[in-house]
Amino acid sequence: MTKKLTVDELLEKAKKPAKLALAYHPFYAGKVQVMPKCVIRGSQDFAIWYTPGVAASCKAIKDDPEQVFSHTSKWNYVGIVSDGTRVLGLGDIGPEAAMPVMEGKALLFKYLGGVDAFPICLATKKPEDLVTACKWLEPTFGGINLEDISKPKCFHVLNNARDELNIPVWHDDQQGTATVILAGLINALKLVGKPMDQAKIVILGVGAANTRTALVVMRAGVKAGNLVMVDSRGILHPNRKDVEARKEENPWKWRFCLETNSEGLTGGPEEALKGADVVIAASKPSPDTIKKSWVSSMATDSIVFACANPIPEIWPWDAKEAGAKIVATGRSDFDNQINNSLGFPAIFRGVLDVKATTVTDDMCIAAANELAIFAEERGITEDDIVPRMDEWEVFPREAVACALESIKEGVARVKPSRQELYERATHIIKTARESTELLMKKGLIPPPPEDI
Repeated sequence: MTKKLTVDELLEKAKKPAKLALAYHPFYAGKVQVMPKCVIRGSQDFAIWYTPGVAASCKAIKDDPEQVFSHTSKWNYVGIVSDGTRVLGLGDIGPEAAMPVMEGKALLFKYLGGVDAFPICLATKKPEDLVTACKWLEPTFGGINLEDISKPKCFHVLNNARDELNIPVWHDDQQGTATVILAGLINALKLVGKPMDQAKIVILGVGAANTRTALVVMRAGVKAGNLVMVDSRGILHPNRKDVEARKEENPWKWRFCLETNSEGLTGGPEEALKGADVVIAASKPSPDTIKKSWVSSMATDSIVFACANPIPEIWPWDAKEAGAKIVATGRSDFDNQINNSLGFPAIFRGVLDVKATTVTDDMCIAAANELAIFAEERGITEDDIVPRMDEWEVFPREAVACALESIKEGVARVKPSRQELYERATHIIKTARESTELLMKKGLIPPPPEDI
């Protein structure tokens, strides 16, 4: 955090991206486009890429469906599927209003991971329809990224789609968030000298992001009993009859009631945070969702991850003033950005490069460990615990970690060596970045308006 700025200046800085977005989005009329990747030396080449030559490729794929990965871009295509029912912190705003987010996702997929991703916003809210749509899309795509789908529907869509499709299906609000939070948690705990299996961790908000985060951090070494989960009605515990009554609809939440909170705490976030080492929040986007007094009651050298978007649950400077040692948010304009963008582009790069049939939580953990290692190797501080998006070298490494885990788990269609994977990922990602920079240099992507 830039300590030279006043609170008013920091607040004004926080408002700037939204102001620029309203001007820049209409100026560019979208953020991604389809561009040729093959030679076009003249109209005669269309006879190769289209009719009559293309029929030969069609016949080859008919005879051997796996040939689709070598004759087409399926190997690098990802569908970003959303119904617009839980977009950022805005709620159910519909598929059309979700489009700017999905296009932004596609932009990050390409620039950070070299992945060709396509926004697919669907006019349905039925979970079975979403799963069916993914099945219908499977012939085209090498992977599916579920995005901004309300809970608990998102859990069922993810599980059912993963069971029924033979390509990786991933819900970024769940697995992506969990991956980067785990990476940040590993390094934050390292800096304050607290072992992961001994830390008391409060999970504030039990939506899509924190449900998967809890499952992933437990698999990575956090003791279930040391977790305290807090939803909008208070701390989860075995006597939460309201959760038990809906356990068929949301069995994950009932599991947390039974397995976490070994101290048997009751009450709300204020009671949960007393003496806690860490709070991981993905709840109401408002700077007073977490009170300064609650942070002050946490353990010495406390860690605060305020990950709500677009506004964190507490401003970083307030959390620091209240005694937090390390503070992270989901925003790129503050220090310690805990954002899915560090995860999904590279993880998909990895699973696509081995033509994996699924993506698992252990792959997320492998990616998180590589993110943490990369940051530690170049140096971590209280204000710099995870890699930044402009440190592009981390993405090929993360992709390799995920690809190798896919091979280890036996879900990879091909098994390149570590070096082959690294060289491939590096080449694809560098090409995507350099192509964008060339288009900007040539003026084919014009500079944005300056009079704002």
